[in-house]
Amino acid sequence: MIEIGKYQTLQVGRIVDFGAYLHSEDDISKEVLIPARYIPEGIAEGDKIEVFVYLDSEDRLIATTEKPFATVGEFAFLEVNEVNDVGAFLNWGLPKDLLVPYSQQKFRMRRGGIYLVYIYVDDATKRIVASAKIDRFLGNVYPSYRQGQKVKALVYEHTEIGYKVIVDNLHKGIIYSNEIFKPIELEESVTAFVKQVRPDGKIDLTLSDTARRRTADLAKDILNYLDSSDAQPVGDKSSPELIQLIFGCSKKDFKQAVGHLYRDRKIAIAVDGTISKL
Repeated sequence: MIEIGKYQTLQVGRIVDFGAYLHSEDDISKEVLIPARYIPEGIAEGDKIEVFVYLDSEDRLIATTEKPFATVGEFAFLEVNEVNDVGAFLNWGLPKDLLVPYSQQKFRMRRGGIYLVYIYVDDATKRIVASAKIDRFLGNVYPSYRQGQKVKALVYEHTEIGYKVIVDNLHKGIIYSNEIFKPIELEESVTAFVKQVRPDGKIDLTLSDTARRRTADLAKDILNYLDSSDAQPVGDKSSPELIQLIFGCSKKDFKQAVGHLYRDRKIAIAVDGTISKL
């Protein structure tokens, strides 16, 4: 299946003077043209090539080895090249600019302005377009991250308490000012780590992976303890005092490490909450 607006690996079906026709392995009946100027040297029929597929200026499917600044399903800051009676046209790194219809603008975009947009395929026209109304594309799936998990965060707004970010092109998040130990800028994509997922689905992040490393170290300590000959039963119902005495950590950190081990199938949890090594 050929997917519009995505990178994909397609097979060369036939080569012609002006390019080559590509198809997917599961459907050779549907083809897309890659112009000759984008064909890597030495390509032959039957070879595979990674391409990006979109619509050209005449709304025909076209393949290219050029890479846009962002693909369908992603957020990006893009600059307006032109504005006309249809909408604003953004530079996204390909010969054909990306349209933001007026209906998808929060306020009128101006030529030369840089705006945060979401790229998608319009259901009615089947064209790749962009929207500046980003809230409708965020928070539609409840996040299932664990504490300390690494994510990609796009910084898009500075507030009094920190920076608002878009997490993995799906969720809203925030990096609080007191969690920032190195400079970050608007429009920057940073690596961050999950502190917690709030009930409303928004995510608190940190730029430090201390929490992840602390959980991993504690998980190792728990496994070593379970291997010891003098280990006593511990688990969810153990007192905070006992957990502190054995592992030198809080009950909350202990439970997070136990959850990490259980998901990795390294321990079993009995009905009474007691843990044992698998």
